[in-house]
Amino acid sequence: MRNPKWTRDELILALELYFRCKPSKINKEHPEVVRLSKLLNSLPIHPQKEKYEKFRNPNGVYMKLCNFLRCDPTYHGKGLRAGSKLEEKIWSEFAADREKLQKIATAIKECASIVPRPIEGDIPEYEEFEEGKILTRLHKIRERSTSAVKKKKEVVLRRKGRLLCEACGFDFEKKYGNIGKGFAECHHIKPLSDLRPNQKTKLRDLSILCSNCHRMIHRTKPMLSLSEFRKILR
Repeated sequence: MRNPKWTRDELILALELYFRCKPSKINKEHPEVVRLSKLLNSLPIHPQKEKYEKFRNPNGVYMKLCNFLRCDPTYHGKGLRAGSKLEEKIWSEFAADREKLQKIATAIKECASIVPRPIEGDIPEYEEFEEGKILTRLHKIRERSTSAVKKKKEVVLRRKGRLLCEACGFDFEKKYGNIGKGFAECHHIKPLSDLRPNQKTKLRDLSILCSNCHRMIHRTKPMLSLSEFRKILR
């Protein structure tokens, strides 16, 4: 079977390697290319990757690096023309911000081992942040941590007596009566690129949001801070 299309996570890692080891100066046998091939094979992104005979092998990884040559204004050759629009998008997003690229790539590498591999037939998440699938999924896993969410709500109720949306002020209990009492959603406000393995979610990392505001924050790329989102509402 043909290999699945490269995802944002994979292209981010490939672009990070591109800037460290230009493909015009290395080949498919270079240790960094082989290392990235092994890393891509370990990522919890593609279900049943074993059914693909040449899944992200060194040759495929090297060719992907060569695809970025056509986007590089400092390269005076042609490069490989058969690239994708997503490659061009990743280049435009990160080529001018190497520090951000490096930070996200590092977070992906460090967090990949704690995110479960998807199962064949799973319905994909609707939202995906610019950092890619792995960090988006880890972000949502932490938002769904029942113990942290429960504790956050308890603390807010004890201090304020109500669970008001921190973005728009919506109050489920005021609007829906008793069935809305104690109801709200929790949003993990920590930047995805700052997520690290075995890092505990602290109460200050969670904010109380109504369902609408939570959904809208998850639609933005990059994910907005709470203060930036409030400006949109105003």
